[in-house]
Amino acid sequence: MLFWILVAALTAAVAVILLYPLLRGARAAQRRRAGEAAVYRDQLRELDRDLGGGLITPEEADYARAEIGRRLIAVSAGEPETIEKPIRHHRIIEVLVLLILPVLGLCLYLTTGRPDLPSQPLEARLENPGNDVAVLIAKAERHLALNPDDGKGWDVLAPIYFRTMRVADAEVAYRNAIRLLGPSPIRFDGLAETLITISEGVVTEEARQALEQSLTLEPDNPRARFYIALSLEQAGRTDEARRAFEALAQQSPADAPWLPLVNEHIAKNGGAAAQPAAPGGPTSEDVAAAESMSAGDRQQMIRGMVESLDAKLSEDPNNFEGWMRLVRSYAVLNDKDRAADALKRGLAAFPPRGEQGRQLLALGRELGIATEGMTQ
Repeated sequence: MLFWILVAALTAAVAVILLYPLLRGARAAQRRRAGEAAVYRDQLRELDRDLGGGLITPEEADYARAEIGRRLIAVSAGEPETIEKPIRHHRIIEVLVLLILPVLGLCLYLTTGRPDLPSQPLEARLENPGNDVAVLIAKAERHLALNPDDGKGWDVLAPIYFRTMRVADAEVAYRNAIRLLGPSPIRFDGLAETLITISEGVVTEEARQALEQSLTLEPDNPRARFYIALSLEQAGRTDEARRAFEALAQQSPADAPWLPLVNEHIAKNGGAAAQPAAPGGPTSEDVAAAESMSAGDRQQMIRGMVESLDAKLSEDPNNFEGWMRLVRSYAVLNDKDRAADALKRGLAAFPPRGEQGRQLLALGRELGIATEGMTQ
C-alpha cells in the first residue's frame, strides 16, 4: 500500500512540475498586456504635462496622443482574443499531463515491471546478495569502511575493482592488500596491471618496479616477464625486447594461452616466432639460424617456413597441431586472408563438431578471424 501511495505522490509532483510553466505562462501574458496598457496611460498623462508646461506644441501633442491612443486600443482590443487561444491549448496539454501520462506509465509498469515482487531493503540485499556483483561490492565496501585494516577484504576486492574497470579503486585496494598482508606475486602483478591500465597501456616506471618485485618472488612468473618485455619494446630497446619475448616463449608450455601474443611481439621486434615445434614446422635450429640474419631476410625466412608448412599440410591434412600453427603463423604475419583460408581447410580436416575443430574455431576467434559459415 505504501508503494502505491508513493507512486501517487510522485505522479502528482511530476504533474505539478509539468503544469506550472503552462499556468505561469498564461498569467505572465496577462500581466504583460496589463503592464503595456499602464505604460501607455502614463505616456498620455506625461503628454498632458508637457503640453501644459509648453514643452510641445498643440499639434505635436495631438499627433502623439493619437499614436499612443492607437497603441493602447490595440493592446486592449487584442487581449481577449490572444489569451483565449493559449488557454484552450493549455487545457488540452493539462488533460494529457494529468490523465494520459500517468495511465501510460502505469500500463508500462504493469507490463514490464514486477508489481508482485516484495520490497527488499538494502540491508536485506546486503545480507543475501546472491550473484549481484554490485551488491557484493557494496557489502565488501561497507565491511571495509568499518574494518579498514582487513587485508583479506582488500585482497578480495582489488581484482573485482579491476574487472569492473574501477581502476583507481583497484590501485588503492592492491596497495592496502600489500601493506597489510605483505608482498606476493599476484598482488604485485595486479597492481602493475592496474597502473598500466590507468596509463592506457604504457608500462610506467612504477609499474615496472612492481613487476620486478614480483619476479624477485617468482622468477618464472610469465605475466611479469611479459610486461617487462613490453616495457623494453615501448622504450625502443628492440633487441632486448625480442630476446625477452623469445625467452618467455621458450619457457612457456606448448598450449600456453599467452604464447600467440608473445609470438606476435617477437615478430614485431624482428624475430622468428619461437613456438614449440609441430610436425612440418620450424625447428629450434631454424630459429637459431634466423638470429644472424637481417630483419628483411629473417622475415623472408619466416614466410618460407610458413609456406613450407602450408604445402605439407595440403599433402597430409591429418595434422591438428600443424593447422593450429599455420593459422597462428599467418595471423602473426598479418596475412588474415591466408589465415582464414588455413582455418577453413583445417576445419575440413577436423570438423567443428569435434573437440579439435572447436579448438580451431576458438583460435580463429582469438586471432580476430571471421568464422561465420565455418561452424557447419
